Amino acid sequence: MKGIVDEPQYSVGLLEGGTALCDVIDNHIYEQTLSEKNAFFVADLGVVMRQHVRWRTHMSQIRPFYPIRCNSSPAVIEVLAALGTGFICTNKFELELVQSHGIPSEDIIYSGVCKQVSQIKYAAKNGIDLLVCDNEAELRKISRCHPNAKLLLQVSTEASNQDDEMSMAFGCTLKDCRHLLESAKELGVQVVGVRSLISSPCEDDHVYVHAISDARCVFDMGEEIGFDMKILDIGGGFSGSETQLELINTAVMSMVDLYFPPSTGVSIIAEPGSYFVSSAFTLAVNIISKEVVARDRQDQAHDDPSPDDEPEFQYFMNEGVYGSFASKLAETLIATPSVHKNTALEAPVFSSSLWGPSGDDLDQVVEHCLLPELNIGDWLMFTHAGAYSLGQPLCNSTDSTTPPVYYVISSRDWFEMQDTGVTQEATLKNFSLVPYFLNSCQTEAALSVPA
Repeated sequence: MKGIVDEPQYSVGLLEGGTALCDVIDNHIYEQTLSEKNAFFVADLGVVMRQHVRWRTHMSQIRPFYPIRCNSSPAVIEVLAALGTGFICTNKFELELVQSHGIPSEDIIYSGVCKQVSQIKYAAKNGIDLLVCDNEAELRKISRCHPNAKLLLQVSTEASNQDDEMSMAFGCTLKDCRHLLESAKELGVQVVGVRSLISSPCEDDHVYVHAISDARCVFDMGEEIGFDMKILDIGGGFSGSETQLELINTAVMSMVDLYFPPSTGVSIIAEPGSYFVSSAFTLAVNIISKEVVARDRQDQAHDDPSPDDEPEFQYFMNEGVYGSFASKLAETLIATPSVHKNTALEAPVFSSSLWGPSGDDLDQVVEHCLLPELNIGDWLMFTHAGAYSLGQPLCNSTDSTTPPVYYVISSRDWFEMQDTGVTQEATLKNFSLVPYFLNSCQTEAALSVPA
């Protein structure tokens, strides 16, 4: 049943007979307790499918393009491709990965802001024509290396996340757009649309309203200069909640109807990343060390708590910010995990912090949370762990490898996926479904079923 992240062929456990996701996690923890106690992910592909259904329900006029950098798991790519999603790639590795799954070049956007010349040539050679550009230096590189490119002009939106320094670093301003469009015209490079720079989770629908209004200005400039602009990318920022989708859809579609009615022939796309994968993945980590520190150390020369002071615990886990919690380095808040052991309801809880294994001061995953006292060997479970957690480890230790992913899907979700028009034979080529069931000893038995 085990599906390994970097294998082209992988297994997906088909949950039958009342087996639930928590049973799968329990079983793998049982297995790891008997061996090396390595961290691992369990991914419910049914969640990805249901998120797509939710998108199609509330955002039916907007085609999703999934950013590969969010989560490059092969099963995720395969499911989203089968459901008709396009893909956003930032480098050659991601382009090759998506193409290895048979994604047509017209469904791929090469969005890397600072592109290597060799990678632009790779895109040109492989017919990947949709590229993102936001400055004249990139424009000139593209004109030399990919004369058939079709550009999306990346525009920074003034109302977009003022406190997010990362989102303000890229994208040209409205003031710079005309010069960039004129330069593209002189160089003979096509500009076919606008990409709005909205990346961080955004609950403010006015950000999208501003983005579409700004895009209309750029479209007008482009059409005045002589470009036929037909693509509007409203960016990302989708948290995954149904309320947010409904709010954004109401605001976006009213602006689209005003500025980009069907008569214009403009295609509307968006970039939901975390939206699809965050809640689909659960990460299980093991406690490898613990320390007791004083809650108030101002008048103490050592770290031991005073006799009348409650202790504070520092727990060290076998995954940290240089691995599966890399998003913490971008100041993403990591939620308090659940404890995988039976504790009494009245069990006391203590102030705790969670750290990765490096011993680095930056390797703090959760600064403060309340947990019962844990022991070395206990397990913690982080839900909503699917976004920006499966990239290459950031440290050079030979022991640093990406935890394995065990894919599962319920029978109900699998058959519902078939009803959406996805056929296992035609589009999910790498799937090897195996029924998943547990015996009385909590060990796994799996029987391969022809794909």
